[in-house]
Amino acid sequence: MYQQMIFVNLATNDLDVSKKFFTGLGWELNAQFSDDSTASFPVSDTIVVMAHTPQKYLQFTKKEIADSTKTSEVLIALSAESREKVDELVEKAVAAGGSVTGETQDHGFMYGRAFDDPDGHTFEVVWMDPAAVQG
Repeated sequence: MYQQMIFVNLATNDLDVSKKFFTGLGWELNAQFSDDSTASFPVSDTIVVMAHTPQKYLQFTKKEIADSTKTSEVLIALSAESREKVDELVEKAVAAGGSVTGETQDHGFMYGRAFDDPDGHTFEVVWMDPAAVQG
């Protein structure tokens, strides 16, 4: 059965820093779809983060690239299988050169934290109690 995929394309000011950061999260570099202007990181079977140099990124859009350290272009939200996995990924992000952003959100049935990558792109990591989702 066909599974739709999401490719999160991000402009980066330093591709080597991005490679170090995303591999620091435990995401492996996919060399088949990476070169000197793009780095591909499968997050799951259906989600891939693509980090591009500004020159490469501009091949996909005519719009100006947002300065993600000053403006918010998108919030990337990832689910996690437990509260502990939320904390684990945020801790990996900080160890890899990212920074915690915002406050921890703890609503009992839902727990989330957020981090920025070295370019300022914001990633939210959220766990939700499966019993709350089922209704």
